[in-house]
Amino acid sequence: MPDDKSLIKCGTHGSRTPAVVCCHQVNIRDRIVGFVENSSDPNDLQAWCDECEQLFLQEEEMTEAFREFNNFKVVCDFCYAQIKERNTNFDGMPG
Repeated sequence: MPDDKSLIKCGTHGSRTPAVVCCHQVNIRDRIVGFVENSSDPNDLQAWCDECEQLFLQEEEMTEAFREFNNFKVVCDFCYAQIKERNTNFDGMPG
């Protein structure tokens, strides 16, 4: 685990490694929104939903419109794993 300076305090899991997800993955719980990981580095935990991916592809970069729509949220690595599980279909494919 990283040193204390690179940890965040999760209300559920305590001091943990930070991860970044879009607001849709945090706020929408009544349907699968998809889970697109944005880094091939297993230690760089960041993802967004299918709608964020579509906007990113349309904008071709992280524009202000994309950042506003995505509204990144920092979560712990355990919460990230739970969000990934919740937003991935049983066949292993997002959305």
